[in-house]
Amino acid sequence: MSDAAQPTAAEVRAAAEAVKTALDRHLAAVERRSGEEDPAVYDAFNELAAAAEAYDELLYDRYDEVTPFEIPGEDTLPPYTGPEEPSALSVLIRRDYAVAEPQRLMAQARRVEAADEEGTGTETSDTVHGALGLLFGEFEPDEIASRHKEFGLEEGDSTLWVTAADESAEPGEWLDAPFEQVDPQRVVCRFDVSAVFDEEFDDDEDDEDGGDGGLTELEEDLDADLDPDLDEDLDEDGAAARLEADRDR
Repeated sequence: MSDAAQPTAAEVRAAAEAVKTALDRHLAAVERRSGEEDPAVYDAFNELAAAAEAYDELLYDRYDEVTPFEIPGEDTLPPYTGPEEPSALSVLIRRDYAVAEPQRLMAQARRVEAADEEGTGTETSDTVHGALGLLFGEFEPDEIASRHKEFGLEEGDSTLWVTAADESAEPGEWLDAPFEQVDPQRVVCRFDVSAVFDEEFDDDEDDEDGGDGGLTELEEDLDADLDPDLDEDLDEDGAAARLEADRDR
């Protein structure tokens, strides 16, 4: 950032004061909360997070320093405010794939075309776009997810949200914009899959094992468990065997 665009020291201090104010408000809301999902606490939490994030950005821009606070990501769901006994629900699924092997993808699509006796006469499998349309039209999404490597696809992140509703939607009601009216406060549960979680798990394992997977400690334990007299016994037995062999000569 250029010097002209940098925040002033006064702006940084004002942001710090805003964090202090938001912190006091959050504590007051927690002290007065009426239950585990008090909306006042939720609002105060969001205000504190926003103030802390703004201060952190200004602090970095002005002084090249950061705070030790971690701001929760946008994937944090708000408290559930939907019906306790939903009479309907929606399941929203997103699965990301990379087209890792286009030739394999199109080869699978050609097999679908060859098996279709009522083919359209056009070879749509000759393009990635056309092959994707053929395969997702032929196979269920769950089957593609379980066989993605066969189709030349590589899995990315995925998420599944279960949202509650007061009543079922009318046929065709939301087809034009299926994902635009999702209320995060009606999400009953969600399940996320991402390589990010695997990386975090691997990092934790490396930290616990000292970065070598615990092999050094394992080798030391094995060495400690070995009988120190074992090598001497082996040498004595070996010498006795050689002596007996000499006698037989």
